[in-house]
Amino acid sequence: MTAALLIIDMQKAFFEDESLGNQQDALVEACNSAISDARTEGAPVYVIRTEHQRDKSTWTVSMLDDDQGFLFSGTEQTEPVDGLDTAGLPELVKTRDSAFFGTDLLQRLRNLDVETVVLAGVSTHNCVAQTAADAYANNLRVVYAKDAIASTNDEYAQNVLGVLMDEYRQETLGADEVRRLFSEQSG
Repeated sequence: MTAALLIIDMQKAFFEDESLGNQQDALVEACNSAISDARTEGAPVYVIRTEHQRDKSTWTVSMLDDDQGFLFSGTEQTEPVDGLDTAGLPELVKTRDSAFFGTDLLQRLRNLDVETVVLAGVSTHNCVAQTAADAYANNLRVVYAKDAIASTNDEYAQNVLGVLMDEYRQETLGADEVRRLFSEQSG
């Protein structure tokens, strides 16, 4: 089994929210640990970022309804959160919740014969969950790096994860189990 790590939306804008801001240090540490484990074992790692254009051409329906955009290309908000070790990692830019929407992520994963994606980042109930659902739709197995995901709403996160884990047979693993997953593929 070949696994890849996806680091989703670990950008400054998302940590302006107090609930995520309070978790920033622990989440960065957990993501960096997962990145290090994947790199050590030669597993692919992709940094997924959200960016929008000021002309509203990439805005979601809710952004259009509210006439308020964010994560504009070229702004500090779109930069990786402080301390995240993304040096040398490929980055993909998306305009929707799923890392698969409007990117070449699926092609990259298929080219490397990836069968499982390990998800880390924010927010569990939005972008992480939508990426997980689309991974399932593309016959990829999904593992959530338990210590490396966070949400602005824990109740939503738990409800969404419950459905995805039950219905799509996805699993949540701790740091040691994620490390073991990456090491098993290199051995």
